[in-house]
Amino acid sequence: MFTRRRLIGAATALALMAGAGGAMAQDKPYIALISKGFQHQFWQAVKIGADKAGAELGVDVSFEGPDNETQVDKQIDMLAAALAKQPTAVGFAALDSQAAIPLLKKAQASNIPVIAFDSGVDSDIPVATASTNNIAAAAMAADKMGELIGGEGKIAVVGHSQTSLTGIHRRDGFVDEIKAKFPNIEIVTIEYGDGDHLKSTEITKAILAANPDIKGIFGTNEGSAIGVLNGVREMKAKVVVIGFDSGKAQKDAIRDGSMAGAITQNPVGIGYETVKAAVAVSKGEKVEKNIDTGFYWYDKSNIDAPEIAAVLYD
Repeated sequence: MFTRRRLIGAATALALMAGAGGAMAQDKPYIALISKGFQHQFWQAVKIGADKAGAELGVDVSFEGPDNETQVDKQIDMLAAALAKQPTAVGFAALDSQAAIPLLKKAQASNIPVIAFDSGVDSDIPVATASTNNIAAAAMAADKMGELIGGEGKIAVVGHSQTSLTGIHRRDGFVDEIKAKFPNIEIVTIEYGDGDHLKSTEITKAILAANPDIKGIFGTNEGSAIGVLNGVREMKAKVVVIGFDSGKAQKDAIRDGSMAGAITQNPVGIGYETVKAAVAVSKGEKVEKNIDTGFYWYDKSNIDAPEIAAVLYD
């Protein structure tokens, strides 16, 4: 979790730099994007979309994130440093839906528009949020799980976060859909692996050891899904695995049948729409408050279909 001293220090540094230098001269408009991480292929795909939009719209785009998705303090420092450069606008994918609010208030006071992407914050400061409808996407995963296990039995969820809105929405979307549509399915546990595949592997193995009759496990992001897959393989269990996101390991697992299927977002579209919205807002143009970038179910039957292949990534 973030620390109060770190947050105050970052905010103070921002205030001093902004007061001393004012807006920094830019040859072109500058859009700063702070992601939740950079270790997963998902974020690299988001960057591709952001860079594409930057090139097309004639703006400079920076893209950075902490080493992993538990480093809230580090993300706060990155946000403070980006804001101190007085960018034209900032895109922010929050690891913690509340931790960055003091800095975002300073951005607002400095007339730096904030575009949330992938994961929003508990505030109306962002003028727009470019993201997947994670509740609906997770509900689709729940429907597929229910179908694949015959509408009854025990399942579990290995989530990636209890603090980011993506983690909360995917958990709740899945759980609520199961409860509403599949009364004979029991969710025996919801555990959190921080999106780390090694931690998620160990969590999965523990779930399987405690519940040898479990029928299915849902992993809520790329790292979680690969951890679930590895845990199932190591335990030699026969379990329906459903994932979220893409990446080579998930695609290979779906092709060989060890993962039943997954929900893919449109990460390139998320990056592109974030920069597009940032540029529009900086020009005084109106943008949609919620920019839905879409999601899709993919499995062995449709993984090579053109409309699906276009939103998968390695």
